[in-house]
Amino acid sequence: MTYDYDLFVIGAGSGGLAASKRAASYGAKVAIAEDDLVGGTCVIRGCVPKKLMVYASHFPSLFESAAGYGWQVGNTELDWEKFITSIDQEVRRLSQLHINFLEKAGVELIPSRATLVDEHTVEVDDRKVTADKILLAVGGRAIKPDLPGMEHAITSREIFHLQSQPKHIAIIGAGYIGTEFACIMRGLGCEVTQIIRRDKILRGFDEDIRTQIQEGMTNHGIRVIQNTVVTDLEKVGDELQLNLSGEHTEPVTADVFLVATGRSPNVEGLGLENAGVDLVPSSLEGPGYSKMNAIAVNEYSQTSQPNIYAVGDVTDRINLTPVAIGEGRSFADSEFGNNRRIFSHENVATAIFSSPEAATVGMTETEAKDKLGEDGVKIYRSRFRPMFYTLPDQPEKTMMKLIVDVQTDKVIGAHMVGDYAAEIIQGVAIAVKMGATKKDFDATVGIHPSSAEEFVTMR
Repeated sequence: MTYDYDLFVIGAGSGGLAASKRAASYGAKVAIAEDDLVGGTCVIRGCVPKKLMVYASHFPSLFESAAGYGWQVGNTELDWEKFITSIDQEVRRLSQLHINFLEKAGVELIPSRATLVDEHTVEVDDRKVTADKILLAVGGRAIKPDLPGMEHAITSREIFHLQSQPKHIAIIGAGYIGTEFACIMRGLGCEVTQIIRRDKILRGFDEDIRTQIQEGMTNHGIRVIQNTVVTDLEKVGDELQLNLSGEHTEPVTADVFLVATGRSPNVEGLGLENAGVDLVPSSLEGPGYSKMNAIAVNEYSQTSQPNIYAVGDVTDRINLTPVAIGEGRSFADSEFGNNRRIFSHENVATAIFSSPEAATVGMTETEAKDKLGEDGVKIYRSRFRPMFYTLPDQPEKTMMKLIVDVQTDKVIGAHMVGDYAAEIIQGVAIAVKMGATKKDFDATVGIHPSSAEEFVTMR
């Protein structure tokens, strides 16, 4: 049968862009449909604008540190309108850059929403087109719990477009998004209250990371309310009142309320039922949340329909931009490049751009002990104040940790909290991925003086 396209991609985010360009490089006729700005969550309302906000949030502490080195720093003030406008301009510049890359690669961009009609047919722009293979790369979306008053709350989608700087922002959510924005907004000068359902943030991360970040946040003036949930939200004049239950029941009043309790795979309205694409449960915890679904795929990102594939957050495997890119390229190599391969989801490094920053690769201490037993794991840990903070006499601490398999001597986990954690762990991740041993780390000469050298000097 003759098709209009060899590949039709729905969603021009990280995974869809990577897959479409790679497939086109092998000579495939490719189209990609997107009804939003090209670039997906990462470029538009995720990694890129968030990291720009992270950079901005660090300047007040740098001004404070500068005084310890003899610099006289005068009055400082954030021009919020200029700040937000500059971020939006950069997002749009990058979006256009991705459009240019598609054109250069020979991928046809259709700026419209696309839905499945059947296993080989897509409806887009009120017309039907066919494709030999279809890739679903529509990502996820921020959601709110179904609780009274939630129409007054914002999500990570809207926070980049606040017209004025909040005086007090309340946040629910203890994951990446809630924790990072609590630190960002505090660094920018806002009063911040973070409400979490358990006693610690960042469930699933190594306990030392969770503890040290939360302590650092508290030291930076963030109020963390533990073991508490929001039951409803009321508009009281110009402010919002959050009513609570749990360990803390006194209402919290703020002028902005950010819901950062999870993201849902973007499966609604895709027409999956028309093509017989199966879903798997992907639940979010908490009052007001219903069960969510993700697209079921095998190790080759293939759905229950052999010619339909899915990559990225819509599959709810590891929801990170580099993972979506890797999955997309692996799919294209396998189906169009005569190089059938599986993208490995093992030892994927990640970072939390909080204050303090953290990064990690491999197993947590709990995971390692569950798998290998208490006696099968050796832990190396170091905590210290980096040299940068000695002259300003600031109490910032860095934590580094290695988890070693006693039987093989392999480093199976590396974790860090402190300045430049993401940059440092990125290099360490190569060693962990290659199967380096603790002896290999010990044999590596450190760069002195640096924080990173601690990873090769721990005894």
